[in-house]
Amino acid sequence: MRVDELSYELPAELIAQRPLGQRDASRMLVLERASGQWEDARFAELPDLLRGDELLVFNNARVVPARLFGRRAGVHSQSPSRKTKREHLTGTVEVFLTRALEDSCWETLVRPGRKMQVGERVLFGQDELEGEILSRGELGLRTVRFRSKNGISVDANLERLGHVPLPPYIDRPDEEVDRERYQTVYARRPGAVAAPTAGLHFTEEILERIRRRGCDTCEITLYVSLGTFQPVHEEVLEQHRIHSESYEIGAQAVEKILRAKKEKRPVLSVGTTVVRALEDAAARAVSCGSAEVLAGGRAEAQLFIVPGHRFQVVDRLLTNFHLPKSTLLALVAAFAGKEKVLAAYAHGVEARYRFYSYGDCMLIR
Repeated sequence: MRVDELSYELPAELIAQRPLGQRDASRMLVLERASGQWEDARFAELPDLLRGDELLVFNNARVVPARLFGRRAGVHSQSPSRKTKREHLTGTVEVFLTRALEDSCWETLVRPGRKMQVGERVLFGQDELEGEILSRGELGLRTVRFRSKNGISVDANLERLGHVPLPPYIDRPDEEVDRERYQTVYARRPGAVAAPTAGLHFTEEILERIRRRGCDTCEITLYVSLGTFQPVHEEVLEQHRIHSESYEIGAQAVEKILRAKKEKRPVLSVGTTVVRALEDAAARAVSCGSAEVLAGGRAEAQLFIVPGHRFQVVDRLLTNFHLPKSTLLALVAAFAGKEKVLAAYAHGVEARYRFYSYGDCMLIR
């Protein structure tokens, strides 16, 4: 498929720059997967629009304050072949966490990247936190090890000193409100650098109404990475090299999902991140010869879902509106059909829906 087949026109004023006053006040476009028909609704109506026997699967990843601003502090040791220039001691540095590794190490993007070499240090805050560049990777990535210098943990310092990693299409600095609203109410496991945005609409009241409706719920974890916003540069979609993302599907979630599939109850994925994790786990089950529909445990999601993909687990999808020519729009097009999705998006533009992370949502059933 050509990438430009996933294009649509979006006026800039429809890109939501701030959350609504109430989480569940969003609009919701309901798209029928089989017919392509749609209707306008409100997210607060979601419990009433469910059959009552669905299993809703949520991503409980918690967003970390992934943008850090510090200053250069030279290298740990000097040698005749490597002398620290004065600019290293005074320059301002932005470090964007993209992926958690081990032992307080993160894969990061560093600005200015070209001047930051292996061995250089960055100090944050009042020198409470130090980062050292351990290695250089592809696409400007750097591996950074963080050390606490004030007696509290690295994670606590990152939480205190970091800024909310708002997506690039939100054209403003992060604000205090974003620490709460760019986070789902069920976020528990820190490590994501972007929110699973379909979940931002849920409140505790909505979750309770869903349970009273008769639906079951479970949680998985997929740590959304910066690759979520990585543009597709290839002309042919399938030639794009998609990022991997760490995920975990625990035993309880596996049990509930397998039971729902055996009882032919719909599995409703809350967001594209859940779709990717579940369908990748289904592919792993096939590759290891399992008789079950999906494999649990921890893994790296490698699956690139494009039109033509045969969905093994997910039957329904709640999702926000996505960027044109993006891997996420490709996933939604694979799930509901390219023409149907683009027609629904055209209606969303005409009806003045709010788009992207802080915007409105779609229920595809």
